[in-house]
This record gives sequence, structure tokens and C-alpha cells, in this order.
Amino acid sequence: MTECPQTLSNFRLYQLISPSLPIGAFTYSQGLEWAIEAGWVSDNVTFEGWLLDVLHHSLVTLELPILRRLYQAVTVQDDEQARRWNEWLLASRETMELRQEELQRGRATARLLEQLDPALTQEQIQLVRDSQLAGFALAATRWGISTEALCAGYLWSWLENATMAGVKLIPLGQTAGQQILMTVSEHLSDAVTASQYVADHEIGSFTPAQAIASARHETQYTRLYRS
Repeated sequence: MTECPQTLSNFRLYQLISPSLPIGAFTYSQGLEWAIEAGWVSDNVTFEGWLLDVLHHSLVTLELPILRRLYQAVTVQDDEQARRWNEWLLASRETMELRQEELQRGRATARLLEQLDPALTQEQIQLVRDSQLAGFALAATRWGISTEALCAGYLWSWLENATMAGVKLIPLGQTAGQQILMTVSEHLSDAVTASQYVADHEIGSFTPAQAIASARHETQYTRLYRS
């Protein structure tokens, strides 16, 4: 696939981060459903705090730094490094639920890219099957999407999915959901910048509340979101 013109690459980014992308991102709450059930998150204030904690202590320090490294590895066709960061990401997922989500979204992304771009090799497809982040990195390099745009788009995709989950589960009104998107998104640009300065040995997450909530969600009696 030839490199896309700048405007087209923007549209491809919108396509990649759209909730309509058939990879099932909207089916996961990443522990939020149990946190709401337990009363940890109960209104727009506590929900906003939950999102900011996950943003600063997981997205900035784990997902975005690994996404950057996967993008670089895919660009220079360094399969060994790409596999290494996929393994690091999976090892950093503290619960079975979070690990299964990573693998399931990776497989869904691999199936989609295989159909959209028949020129992809089986080695590339296998790499994507291991994590959604690898799929995003591969698609971005094929579609001419820059690293910074990809990181910003990935953050927006996470925030939109998480906010919609909270709107349904707490529940909140649609306007309150939009207000949360407005407030939390003010932190996204700084988050993208901060992720540039995370060294290899610093990559990881520290979100114990989310890990506990995710583990408890695995056996929650009634749940809307996938476990």
C-alpha cells in the first residue's frame, strides 16, 4: 500500500479509532463496571477521577510508550523488538480479564487488517494477533499516520469508550458524558507529550484499584460488559 496523502491519513486515523471499528472495544469496561457496583465510582466527580488516574498511571506510562516502540519496530521491520514489546504489554496486564481483552482485541484487529490490506504478510498478521496496539502501529505505518497523531487518536478512542461505559453504568446523562469528555480531554495533549519521556525500564502501570476491580469483575454476578 502506498503512503496516503496527509488529508487521507487523517481520515484513516478517524477510521482506526472509531467506535464502529469491528474489534469489540465497546464491549469492555476494564474494571469500571465492578467499581461502579462497589460504589467506588458513583457520579461525574468520582468517574472523572477514575479516568484521570488510569490516564496518568497506565496510558501515559504503559500503553503509549509501548505503542511508540511498536510503531518504530514495525517501521524498521524489527520483528524481535515488536514481539518483545507485545510480551511486555501482556505481562503488564494484572488480571486474566485484561489479558484476555488484549488478546481478543488483537485477534479482531488482525482479522480486520488482513481483509483491508491483502498485501500484509503472515508474519505481520501474527504480530498483530498478539495485541491491539501492534495492530494500530502496523495500520498507522501502512496508512501514513504519524506517531504523535496515532498516540493522540489512541487516547481519544480509550476516553470515548470509557466515558460511554460510565454514562450507561452509573448512569449519567448524555450531556454529563460530553462534559466529562471535554474536561478529561484537556489532559490528553500533555499525556501524549509525557509519554515521549518514559524510558524502557520505567514502562509499566500502577493502577491497583483498576486491577482489583477487573479481578472482581471476572466473577461479578450480573454484568453488561465482557469478562
